[in-house]
Amino acid sequence: MKNNLPDNEQALWILKTKGSLPLQALADALGVTTEGARFQLHKLAAEGLVQAATAVKGRGRPQQIWSLTENGQAKFPDTHADLTVRLINSIRDTLGDDALEAVIKSQQKNSIRKYNTELKQYSHLKDKVAALAGIRNSEGYMAECIEDEQGLLLVENHCPICAAAKACQNFCKAELEAFQSVLGKEVIVNRIDHIVQGARRCAYRISPRTI
Repeated sequence: MKNNLPDNEQALWILKTKGSLPLQALADALGVTTEGARFQLHKLAAEGLVQAATAVKGRGRPQQIWSLTENGQAKFPDTHADLTVRLINSIRDTLGDDALEAVIKSQQKNSIRKYNTELKQYSHLKDKVAALAGIRNSEGYMAECIEDEQGLLLVENHCPICAAAKACQNFCKAELEAFQSVLGKEVIVNRIDHIVQGARRCAYRISPRTI
């Protein structure tokens, strides 16, 4: 959490990085009372930035689960979205799909070169993934490395090129291939969540190759 953010922006940040949360969990993350969290959420809801849905789990009382609205998601902007989409369409219209693919491949090669340079000091996979998450975080992806019972996840809570990715999903394909390249042939990188497909985040499961 960004402790230097105003309280209402902290709430948006938490919902962006953690996903939908009940009131108590959000209050705990904010370090405030449930009444304090409720006040913030109602203010954000009035601004059209968050919304609540009722969920019933087991025999307990129904819970309100809070999440970002589309306007709330827009608080974490796509970098130069309109210009990027116009450029993509211009390349397609004037030079063709092959030229667009060449541009994407060139960018992919640059990313692989950069990531390899910064990751070469790490020998352990977990350290590599954590360092890659740090690089991606600095590039605006709100990335983190998570270790769970199944192994390692590279999670990106935001996509600063989402408009470009929607206009041409080869950008996403190129990113996945870049991760596979820099993490090595000994692992398999699978995308298990995809923002472009409607998920809250992009997430990549990184598993040892067994064959």
